[in-house]
Amino acid sequence: MTDGRRIVVIGAGPAGLHAALAAARAGARVTLVDNGARVGGQYHRHAPPADEPSPGHAPVRPRHAPPAGELSPGRAPVRPHHASPAGGAAPGRAPEGQRLARAVAAHPAIDHRPHTTAWSIEPTRDAGGGAPAPHLVHVLTGPADGFRTPGTLAADALVLCPGAFDRSLPFPGWDLPGVVTAGAAQTLAKGQRLAVGQRVIVAGTGPFLLPVAAALLGAGARVLGVWEAGSPAGWLRSPLAALRDGRGKLPELAAYAGTLARHRVPYRTRRAVVAAHGEGRLRAVTAARLAPDWTVRPGSERRVEGVDALCVGYGFTPQLELALATGCALEDGPDGTPRVALRAGQRTSVPRVYAAGELTGVGGAELAAHEGELAGLMAAAALGHRAGDPARVAWLRRRVRSGRRFATALALAHPVRPGWHTWLRGDTLVCRCEEVTYDALRAAVTERHVDGPRALKLTCRAGLGACQGRTCGRAVTELAAGLTPDVSAPGTPAPRGRRPLGYADRYAIDTRPIAQPIRLGDLAGSPTDSPAPADSPAPADLSIPIDLTPPPLTSPPPDELAPPQHRDPQPPDA
Repeated sequence: MTDGRRIVVIGAGPAGLHAALAAARAGARVTLVDNGARVGGQYHRHAPPADEPSPGHAPVRPRHAPPAGELSPGRAPVRPHHASPAGGAAPGRAPEGQRLARAVAAHPAIDHRPHTTAWSIEPTRDAGGGAPAPHLVHVLTGPADGFRTPGTLAADALVLCPGAFDRSLPFPGWDLPGVVTAGAAQTLAKGQRLAVGQRVIVAGTGPFLLPVAAALLGAGARVLGVWEAGSPAGWLRSPLAALRDGRGKLPELAAYAGTLARHRVPYRTRRAVVAAHGEGRLRAVTAARLAPDWTVRPGSERRVEGVDALCVGYGFTPQLELALATGCALEDGPDGTPRVALRAGQRTSVPRVYAAGELTGVGGAELAAHEGELAGLMAAAALGHRAGDPARVAWLRRRVRSGRRFATALALAHPVRPGWHTWLRGDTLVCRCEEVTYDALRAAVTERHVDGPRALKLTCRAGLGACQGRTCGRAVTELAAGLTPDVSAPGTPAPRGRRPLGYADRYAIDTRPIAQPIRLGDLAGSPTDSPAPADSPAPADLSIPIDLTPPPLTSPPPDELAPPQHRDPQPPDA
């Protein structure tokens, strides 16, 4: 290491792990910050051994599954995550996660901070002399349900790898107990060997539905069907990307298909759950065939009884809060999903801030790993270290380009069509935290003429609850935009005092000065109920005492936002 400057990597999934290792091997000092107790993220998540209980808990066994090795009618044997694709990762991936974890733990230049939440970032300010001042990363260290120690890390370079969360679409009954996101179901199945129900339906769009169904089978659930709202024929739009850039995923796809076939799980396309039913919890669902625009084909509705869990997934939304806090420019992906705009070498629009993984668009763990390694090398080079073997860097750039082409094809093959708006009734909740109905949202837009997410929050409280719009924000924004007359066409007058939800407004829903929920007791640096327990993780070695002054809002109001910068038209290695 040539100096004491530090790279802070936020997120320890595939992208963050490879970024930290690449930067450290290049000679940089690295601090790896992650919420989890162990590295790996969702992709490399592993269930604890059956005979090894988690701290403070009894040994974990699948709720609805027989002991390992025993079969019951219609059930799969419970196997370790790495023994079967039912765990949700490609065969052979678990050893890779273990290897990465060991490498991170063994490297002397990597300071891994588990149980650490990055809840805010103060962007760099010019310190004079031509050298930018470090970014200040505000963190809380400790278990989420215990005492947490606040502190601040000075980052001379930042690599943002926070990942993404499930995209949810509202429909009648989606607030019933038993209706969960696909990612939550997979997390329980992989991390705790718990099935969310005995008779489960997996619905939504995209290839992620397959590993979710496989993970549920591995946890002992009976999967009644996998219902894809789109159609695999969408891949015909990009056959070259599917065959050239996605050929490495074919064995994984075949493994999942084989798992579903062995358990006789039907896979249906152009079908979706458009309503859920039950008193107090989920009991039945209404499924329907969809037209290409996702409107319901008349007469195709069918009620399915005896369902106790519904897992829905309509893609992912990148976690943009920290990127927005640093001032990174955003852009729309091929399917309209916002993402961080990139320049060559995973650079964002902010000097010495790099992004990798789902933050730049969802493209899978392999692409995230390549992006992370490239970002780590470029961050190390920005601090004066050697950026690795040029041949390796050139190979990484090619792999990133190939992965991005496949990610684009994936987004175009599984778009979310606007016809889902027609599934809603007037009394359907569109914001569960604040119990805002579709009628209330419609009245706010059409009668009170709100023109942006912030005004929408103040008018009808949609997105103003505990999740701060993380669950409902994108859907609410799309619904509001669909209710707003199109005034962009030449010669179309805008109603007095009204304008449509514009480009900048779509990003305002993700602007949160506090990126993760925190307690006032944590922020004050004192225990909320009692002193820290003896087995709590040791407080982080904080480089700067925390400043309790709330960080400034770095993003201007929507009316003042300039059009975002777009991705360079040049290829990454141009």
